[in-house]
Amino acid sequence: MKILVIGPSWVGDMVMSQGLYIELKKQYPSALIDVLAPAWCKPILERMPQVNKAIEMPLGHGQFDLKTRYRLGKSLRPEGYDLSFTLPNSAKSALIPWFAKVPKRVGWKGEMRFGLLNDIRTNKKAFQYMLERYVALAHPKSDMTGSGCLGELSELPYPSLDVFKETQQEALDAFNLKLERPVLGLCPGAEFGPAKRWPDHHFAAVADAAIEKGYQIWLFGSAKDREVTSKIIEQVTEPNQAHCHNLAGSTSLIQAVDLIGACRTVVSNDSGLMHVAAAVGCNVVAVYGSSSPKYTPPLTDKLAVLNTDIDCRPCFERTCPKEHMKCLTELAPIRVLNAIESFDHIPTKSA
Repeated sequence: MKILVIGPSWVGDMVMSQGLYIELKKQYPSALIDVLAPAWCKPILERMPQVNKAIEMPLGHGQFDLKTRYRLGKSLRPEGYDLSFTLPNSAKSALIPWFAKVPKRVGWKGEMRFGLLNDIRTNKKAFQYMLERYVALAHPKSDMTGSGCLGELSELPYPSLDVFKETQQEALDAFNLKLERPVLGLCPGAEFGPAKRWPDHHFAAVADAAIEKGYQIWLFGSAKDREVTSKIIEQVTEPNQAHCHNLAGSTSLIQAVDLIGACRTVVSNDSGLMHVAAAVGCNVVAVYGSSSPKYTPPLTDKLAVLNTDIDCRPCFERTCPKEHMKCLTELAPIRVLNAIESFDHIPTKSA
């Protein structure tokens, strides 16, 4: 059995897609699963033992370019794939398995995909969580007729990314990081928009208090997040700044995976790195503003989900329609600190 998966384009979605690969391996233990994905996703896929090969998608998110898609699909025909799964919802994402002449092409109903997919599923809304929607595709359509047919969310295969000690140590050495103090990771970015970002001064308050309790702080994110991670450190009291390490925009994605794997606890907005933290086994404090964990929660049992209960959330907007951001500003740092302490006793301050 050879399987081709057209993977998603976002970090969090790619992490959650591992649930499908785990489920496929249960059904077809000797199957070879290849995943077509953007180049930046390849390191994530290489940490999934179920994936045989990551194939680089040459087109950027949103690009159509029919000619390139045809050439890529045609180039995959010699692989002789028996089965394909298309995880994005767009019609263009379903073209490559069709051009590759994969005989069975599975996916959810999306924009104009009839014909491109020949095992098309139409009851997506019967499954609340994205993980359920991925795992359901691995089962025959006739078995996936209603909600609850997969059991409880906790019974589904959670993502689990490999963290290799050798590459983790290389990342530690590259950024001159030590593990004498336990590590609290902060992920203050959110690609979706500011309505998902807990205020930088709240992150700074958590950092200050955690450092006083014996932690060091590692701040993660992309180059776009460097401005906010720098602001956080600037608001930490000067003596404590020595225990803050700003890694945003400096690490590769796979270095971030390995370094997050060295954290005891991670505090994160609803973002891709939140799902990475869950998949490498950290305690996760997930802060929700305009979004909700009812669709894409962090998949771990070591989890504290925090949000305010104001009437207008979740609105799922990129920016606050009411321009007050109370869903985030009114979520006090003490709640995050209490959540951190709930996982284990914070060590006393080291000398």
